[in-house]
Amino acid sequence: MPKSKRAIITGITGQDGSYLAELLLDKGYEVVGIVRRASTPNTWRIEHLLNRIELRPADLLDQLSLIRVIGDVRPHEFYNLAAMSFVPASWDQPFLTGEFNALGVTRVLEAIRQVDTSIRLYQASSSEMYGKVREIPQTELTPFYPRSPYGVAKVYGHYITVNYRESYDLFACAGILFNHESPRRGLEFVTRKISDGVARIKLGLTDSLSLGNLEAQRDWGFAGDYVRAMWLMLQQKRPDDYVIATGVSHSVRDVVETAFAHVGLDWQPYVRHDPGLMRPAEVDHLVGEASKARAELGWSETVSFQRLVEMMVDADVECLTAAQRAPESVSTR
Repeated sequence: MPKSKRAIITGITGQDGSYLAELLLDKGYEVVGIVRRASTPNTWRIEHLLNRIELRPADLLDQLSLIRVIGDVRPHEFYNLAAMSFVPASWDQPFLTGEFNALGVTRVLEAIRQVDTSIRLYQASSSEMYGKVREIPQTELTPFYPRSPYGVAKVYGHYITVNYRESYDLFACAGILFNHESPRRGLEFVTRKISDGVARIKLGLTDSLSLGNLEAQRDWGFAGDYVRAMWLMLQQKRPDDYVIATGVSHSVRDVVETAFAHVGLDWQPYVRHDPGLMRPAEVDHLVGEASKARAELGWSETVSFQRLVEMMVDADVECLTAAQRAPESVSTR
């Protein structure tokens, strides 16, 4: 039998990391996840995978730890998904955001260059790099105009990936992924905040939901679809960068209306506008053009916007209902 492929995933405990680990395991990979040392491990998203994957301690802030893990594991593929991923927090922690999302990418690239240049790298770029958009929709050639420390750092991470590819002939791809959500999304993100809030209102646990800008528009897809695109990028003959998106934008208001309608409620009596939740510099209209990925990778999404929102609301209703029945087993989700 041929030997299994080995893959390293940074950010394996996050939404994308958990779905990617499932995908790679289904394809017969040996999966190693890099995790930061912490007194309270946050592994709820991969709890069901812990007997099938290996977790290794390392850190994007520590170059030597990355070199050591890569040297020990000798992966065929490396997926760098770790980042300071919550955009609003990047204004509060701009230096740390830069260390992880910009210099952290450089440390990964340099570790691969030093250990084994045959390793194929996926770098998680972001639609937030487009920021104050120069054109609609956005493609791989649309100029970047980031509007947050997060977006600025992601632009650096994107271009340093391109630079190492061109300078050292590394197989390094950057996926410019537009917003992708799931029931595994963190509660700090607006889609999950909405689905959780709607579930709590439906179950009588609260009577309001506070939100910021309802008019901001995003191109929302399902995270499980988007990790498939990551894998497809590393199976190509040559490395390149790809936009991954549905090509359809929806406002935050659309998410709210869809979520409340799914549980049979009118949203307007419950939603409160909180000016404190507005960003210092807003990104108003993100929508991607993924025709290159569709043509070259054969990628397409399988979950619609409405189904995605309904899936998230159903999961939160189920989770909160179970918690009510058995308080001692409340999920950390």
